[in-house]
Amino acid sequence: MGKKVIIIGSGFSSLSASCYLAKMGYEVHIYEKNQTVGGRARQFTKDGFTFDMGPSWYWMPDIFERFFNDFEKRVSDFYQLDKLDPAYKIFFTDDVITIGDCMDKICDEFERIEQGSSKPLRKFIAKAQDNYRIAIHKIVLRPGVSPLELVSRDTIVRLDQFFKSISHEVRKKFKNQKLISTLEFPVLFLGAKPSKTPSFYSFMNFADFGLGTWHPKGGMYQVIMAMKNLALELGVSINTQQNVTKIEVDKGKATGITIGETTIAADIVLSGADYHHSETLLDTEYRQYSEAYWDKKTFAPSSLLFYVGFNKKLKNVSHHNLFFDTSFEQHAQDIYDRPQWPENPLFYANFPSITDASMAPDGCETGFFLIPIAPNLKDTSELRDQYFHIITKRFEKLTKQKVENAILFKEDFCVRDFIEQYNSYKGNAYGMANTLLQTAFLRPKLKSKKVDNLYFTGQLTVPGPGVPPALISGKLVSELIDKHQTP
Repeated sequence: MGKKVIIIGSGFSSLSASCYLAKMGYEVHIYEKNQTVGGRARQFTKDGFTFDMGPSWYWMPDIFERFFNDFEKRVSDFYQLDKLDPAYKIFFTDDVITIGDCMDKICDEFERIEQGSSKPLRKFIAKAQDNYRIAIHKIVLRPGVSPLELVSRDTIVRLDQFFKSISHEVRKKFKNQKLISTLEFPVLFLGAKPSKTPSFYSFMNFADFGLGTWHPKGGMYQVIMAMKNLALELGVSINTQQNVTKIEVDKGKATGITIGETTIAADIVLSGADYHHSETLLDTEYRQYSEAYWDKKTFAPSSLLFYVGFNKKLKNVSHHNLFFDTSFEQHAQDIYDRPQWPENPLFYANFPSITDASMAPDGCETGFFLIPIAPNLKDTSELRDQYFHIITKRFEKLTKQKVENAILFKEDFCVRDFIEQYNSYKGNAYGMANTLLQTAFLRPKLKSKKVDNLYFTGQLTVPGPGVPPALISGKLVSELIDKHQTP
């Protein structure tokens, strides 16, 4: 066996790193504080209903396929993947936009809303596809060590796209507010307002319209189970209900971890837990970033989540649904500009049992509702119930059906749960936003500057928030570890 690596946490990036490191010959041990692996991508089951607790969108299927290919496996070796049609619906006060599973269908829908809009859409998506090629095959595969990583012919000719916002790019080409909202939506996965996100990130629009929206049969947790099984096959040791309380350092070098009264030695420590929390496991002198540093950063939103079991099948909805019947801009201001509970929140609803019967009992529906909110808000049971009532009433009106009397049970999850269960900084849900000043080498580093053999991975470091970037982050950090360990 090679050198011993301890990994803290078992989310996508930790499982990814564990597989790559084990393949490289390292002895890998994962320690997870919760009962099951997956981090924020855990699964919740109740009375025959199955809920993905966190990520529910499967975009960029090529990234998942490439991960498994690196181990001479295929996605299909582990789970069934189905392309959704429609991909999703967007509900406005007076109309519903349906996003189909191919560009021709999407162009037809754009034409229905605004005649002539399909032509600029095809040009916009062609440019987005080119950006996707550069981003996914070149930029995100770099470890964020130096600004020079971004200097290439490809990036120099696109320099203006880093200084103009996606909002500027979209509004220059489209005037209809519904179409603007539809095109600005995908960058919300990056955790910032469209007006603060570089237009280069239009590659998310290609991920959406060009590559489509998919569903792993049984839910997103099937991806976690696939990665767990691959890790075990590669010899990784996985230990759950093990809350790491300290990262041990001796003479400026990471030497292991402490769990309760027990210290476990290692040659290398890699934390896939929340980056800010990971640094609090170190004595103050070994922390790279101050509390003031974290406080000044733009964090992605937190979320108020509801997991609901319905005793009937729902009408007029798709697998994924966005409710944009209130002001997009107003809600964004309530998250980023003056953090407060939103008066009229946009929200998202996901009913996986519409396309996957295994997710709910016969004749029933599994419902997942999400309201994006600012991190660090006061979080009470009363507020949770108040907002559930708000969105339920709007949902009933927009989808033209009664659902409150069909609810068998409802569970909720919000800021205090993100903090308690994931040690999430200020209860954020997605990590640090991908703004211009928080991109690539400007994000927290994969390798500690103060402690030898201490590394970090996940959504707060490179490449950033989201499931595909988390897979890539695990690969990047494992390559960096191996580079530094190889004489």
